Formats: sequence, C-alpha cells, structure tokens
Amino acid sequence: MGHRFHPPRLVNGPIKRATRHAQSLWVLCACAWALGCASLPEGRSAIDDVEFSGNDQLGGSDIQEKIATRPSPRFLGLMDGVVYDYEVYDFYVLQRDLERVERLYRARGYYKAKARAAHVERTDEDHVRVTIEVDEGPATSVRRLDLHGIDRLKAPLQARIRAAAGAGVGVGKLFDEDEFKDTESAIKRLLTDAGYAYAKVTRTAEVDLPRNYATLRFDISPGIPAEFGEVSIEGLGSLPEAPIRRALDLHEGDPYSTSELEAAQQAVLDLGVLSNVRIEPKLDDPPAKRVPLKVHLEPSKLHQLRLGVGSQIDVIRTDIHALVGWDHNDFLGDLRRLSLEAKPGVVLYPTRFPSFKSPTALLPEVKTRAELTQPGFLEARTNGFLRANYNIYAALLSGELDESAPVLGYRELQGAVGVDRSLWRFYFRPSHNIGVSVPFTYIGTLDPDLDRVLVSYLELFASFDLRDDAVQPHKGLYVSNALQVAGGPFGGDARDLKVRPEARFYVPLGKKLTFATRGTIGLLFPRNYGDTIASNADTGAPPAGTSRADWVRDIQIGFFRSFFSGGSNSNRGYGLRGIGPHGVVPFYSPELAQADLDARCQPGSADTRCLLPLGGLTLWEASAELRFPIAGSFSGATFCDTSDVAPEQVQFRFDRPHLSCGLGARYATPLGPFRADIGYRVAGLQTLNESTGEGRPSTIFGAPIAVSIALGEAF
Repeated sequence: MGHRFHPPRLVNGPIKRATRHAQSLWVLCACAWALGCASLPEGRSAIDDVEFSGNDQLGGSDIQEKIATRPSPRFLGLMDGVVYDYEVYDFYVLQRDLERVERLYRARGYYKAKARAAHVERTDEDHVRVTIEVDEGPATSVRRLDLHGIDRLKAPLQARIRAAAGAGVGVGKLFDEDEFKDTESAIKRLLTDAGYAYAKVTRTAEVDLPRNYATLRFDISPGIPAEFGEVSIEGLGSLPEAPIRRALDLHEGDPYSTSELEAAQQAVLDLGVLSNVRIEPKLDDPPAKRVPLKVHLEPSKLHQLRLGVGSQIDVIRTDIHALVGWDHNDFLGDLRRLSLEAKPGVVLYPTRFPSFKSPTALLPEVKTRAELTQPGFLEARTNGFLRANYNIYAALLSGELDESAPVLGYRELQGAVGVDRSLWRFYFRPSHNIGVSVPFTYIGTLDPDLDRVLVSYLELFASFDLRDDAVQPHKGLYVSNALQVAGGPFGGDARDLKVRPEARFYVPLGKKLTFATRGTIGLLFPRNYGDTIASNADTGAPPAGTSRADWVRDIQIGFFRSFFSGGSNSNRGYGLRGIGPHGVVPFYSPELAQADLDARCQPGSADTRCLLPLGGLTLWEASAELRFPIAGSFSGATFCDTSDVAPEQVQFRFDRPHLSCGLGARYATPLGPFRADIGYRVAGLQTLNESTGEGRPSTIFGAPIAVSIALGEAF
C-alpha cells in the first residue's frame, strides 16, 4: 500500500530543514490541490487501510469487494484526500460489514465462519487503520449429488450433463453456492443447445451443519424437442433486410439451439451497422414444437468521420502525426463496408528519447489504408475483404545515431485479398498478401546496390479465444497461429516458410486481480536469403565469397521477413528491435568500401555502424504480469519479460534470457487502457558483449531501462 502524505506542519516557526524527497512531494501535492483536496467532517476519521487476518481461503480483495468499510483511495497511489474523497470510518457500518463477511463465507461453504473487528488503530488524530479477523471454521463438502429426470435423454447428452454437474459441484468438492447456481445454468444450457427450448432445471441443497456436508439435487425437466419457427425482424429502419437475414442464418425447421442464437446475434453485430441486436425466442405455454424468433435491431450510423492527432516518442524516433478516416457501412448497398484512413506525419530527426536533441531535419511520412469488406461472401457468415496500403516512412533502425549515415526511407505499396470466418470461439483468416517496397533517402546518398523488394505470400491465421473480455481480459485463454508461405508459385523476391504460434493465459486471483502470462515462438525457414546473418553477427562481414550486392540483398529481404524482439508489446526492457543479431548494414555506410567496413567492425567494436539490428530466424518470447487496481480508472501492473532471437534456424538459446522486469500504470479509456511501462534489464541475465553480435541496448540517463507507452494491454 502507498503511504499517506501530509504537507509539512509549521511548529514554532517555519521548517528550516526538508529533504529533497519531501520538497518534491510538496510540489506534487500543491499541484494536486489545484484539482481539489477533500476535507473530513468534524469529529470523523478517515480510513487509511483495511486489513484481514485468518482469511486463508478467501483473498482480501474478494472480501473487500463485499463490504462498505474500505480504505480511502489514493491519488496516483500515493496521496489520500486529493482528488478523491476520504472513506469515513463508521462503527455501525463496520458491524454490518462483519455480518456481510460471514454471509460471504457461508456462500462459499464455511457455515460456521465468524468475523470480528480485532483492532481499530488510530494512526493519527483523524485517521484509523481497521483490521478484521476471521475465524473460517470447517468447510462443508458435497457428500452426495443426485440428478433426477435425465433418464429419457440420449446417452451422450446424459454423459455431458453428468460431467458438467461433477465438474461444478461433484462429490468431495467444497460446497460453493455460486458454483451450485452456475452448474444449474450450465445444465440448462446443455439442454437448450440440444433442442430442449422449454427445459427447466431446479436445484436443492440440504446442509448437515453438525457433520459439515451437503446433499445436492438437480431436478431436470427437458420438455419436448423444439425447432426454430418463423423469424421476424423489427427495427430495420433504412437498412436492407436481405443481408441481415443472410447473416442470421436461422431457418425455420432447424433444431433449436441457444448457441446458434448467440452466433447469429454476433454475426449480425459484426456487420458493423448496428449498435445492439437482441434475439427473443417466444416460448409458448403450452409448449409448441416450433419456437418463433423475434429479432430486435438498433441501427447505428452508416457513415463515420474520424479525426485525431498523435505522437510517438521512443529511443529511436519522435514523430507527430494526424489521423483522418472515413467509414461507409453500406457502400453500394448490401451492407458492404468501405473504410479509408490516412495518417500524415513528420519525424523530428534526430530528436529521440531521452536526449531530445533539437531537430535538424523534418522527415515527412504518410500511412494510408483502404479496405472493402463484403459480408456473406460464398456463404452466410463468411466475409470477403480486399485491402490496400500505401506508405512512405523513414527506416530508422537504432537509437545509436550515426550522423554521417544516410537516412533511408521506403515507399511501400501493399495489398491483401482473403476471407475470414468465426465459428463459436474459433476464427480463421486465409489471405494472399503482396507488397513492393522501394528504397530512397531523405538525407545522403542511396546505396547503388539497393533495389526494390517484392514479397508475396499466402497466410493462414487461426485463433481460439476463451477470454472473458478481448480488451481487458480477467480469465480464460487465447491461442493463435500464423502460417506464411512466401515465393514459389506466389512469386516475389523472398522464398520461405514462416510460422508463429502463441498462447496466452489469464488467471483471476481476485475480483480485480489478474495474473496473465504468454509465450510465443517463431520459426523462419528461408530458401534464398538469410545466409549472411550468423557470419555478420559474429564478424561484421558476410561469408567468404559473398559479393557486396548479394550481401545487401540478403540483409534487405531479411528486414521484411526476419524476427525481431523488444518494444512495448514484446520485451519491455528493450527498445524496438533491441534484441537479436546485430551487425553491419552496408547500405547505411555506402561511402565505405568492404575493406573499410572490415577494418572498423572487428569483434567488440563500438562503432555504431557495426551494431545495427539484422533480425533472426528463431524467436522465443515469454511474459508474466500481475495486474491490480489502484483507484478509479487507474490500475497498475508488475511484469517480467524474457526473449531471444537467434541467427540460425531452430536455434533456441535459453542461456540468453534477456530478462527484464518492471512496473506499469494504466488508465481506462473507451478504446482500452492507456499504458505506460518501465522495464529494467536484470543484471547478470543479459547478453551485453558486442562480440556476440548482440548490440548495445539503449539506456535512459545511463540506467538499463526502457519506457513503453501504448494503447491496450501488452497481451
């Protein structure tokens, strides 16, 4: 917990001595006063902290969620009474909270639990700390579980119901009233998914307090098997009905299924023209075999204009850019979606964090995107898409600035055509992608060996998502894989096979406490490039007999296809592309002959021209993060990231973990959490010797840290 902060008090004259730390806090508090400081009612006390003891089975955060006695929120996690009001101590509220704690424990199967206020400690004239002591008592376990009424069901459905009941409140498990209720819902869901629209499930529990066990019973009445009936739609407004019916894909006479209704609702929402969709089955009394469906729609705007400005500041670059976007959700009818976007901007060169040198040149950039989506392509819930991008950008590689090197840029035209399809929690997106990148220079001379690069590949992306929320997940898992095949029948300058699977897990440790972890690997199997990476990283030169033109070509293709690690969504103790093989990039020193580069770039050289990122052929990354609330819209995280990029195929090097740990702050916005992380590279668990081809990671004021600022969680 953070410490309370009070301004220095004047006792017998002004304070003559104050530490720098206190002075800094005084300035911070003075600024916060401008935002508003809270005051306490006369004769009342603010609550500094609420602690729990004896609560082995329930976390303190779980208990805190259910009671009204809570600590005063702290501005920036440091100061109470600033911006936020104090939480005021009330004896009678605390007594009712003790009853709430006991009810909470009874709901979790601890029927003999007792709670009492063990201690109310006055920490200051008008501040208290409350400690609530809990005697949990013995747990109540499930001794018997009966399922009545499933004998008429088919054997596979019976087995699924028994499995669901056993998983939730099976014999020997702790009796939890919430789990009991959730199991009832799970059983009913199995029945309605199997066509039993009129199914009823009731639960009964008998608790033997002296012997601490419970007997549970579910009475199941499946009713008659049902089918979908007539589907009516209301709230269309000016929207065409045909594409909405096509997305619903619900047909009279199909077996009734709750899962199908939910999939239909999501498919219509995915059209992008509705703010809300609700499908209401009309369950008759007496039951009818066919269940009519009424679809309620709330249309949103068909046209949308988006405007904004932004900035990027990191150890490599500083830029300022604007955003102009326009969306048309019924382009040429049939609910086709056309999205146009442009991000014009300028790079302030060589301004970067933390030196912030005055810019000597302005490097114009622009990123544009146009995308057309056709819903119901080929079949009801498959979308076809066509995407085109045109970009002009500066290819800045490292925070180690060589002012004599040219500033390279690329003009890039990219296109993609494909389809995507959701099926329950699965998502599939096969596509063909093609891009041509043409080099130029903002400053300096373009290397004569540089030429345009054409990359063409087929990609299959697939994912399986069991998260409770895609933006701020609290529990569940997410797995994905991207498989790419470049060259061959698809043409282009690169021929390779590239695969990158990833898994993410989210474990709730309390109502608002989340443990998140992820792991990913990347494997690249190039057929006509990548031969110079290992030699370059070791010696600063290509293999013997390699011409300069071939060397330049090999490195350039690798920039577009190889793996890199480091940055805000990767290893946060490093800057972008900070981890992986580093070496000589000859087209950043076109004025130097090969002999000059060989002389400069001996192993261990500190010359910036010898320490540029090359990319690698094998990647692994892992992260663990504990996310916790602070106050209001503010939350925090503590994390550790580790990764490596190797120059050879299928080369997993775990002796170079590049471990970085740090702290982060988040602020909730409608678009997701705004995130700031500080990662510290743990001493002894790095590869800092330039002779290994690793390069020199950037520092901030000499400290081995990196700062990441982004929108959305890292994973």
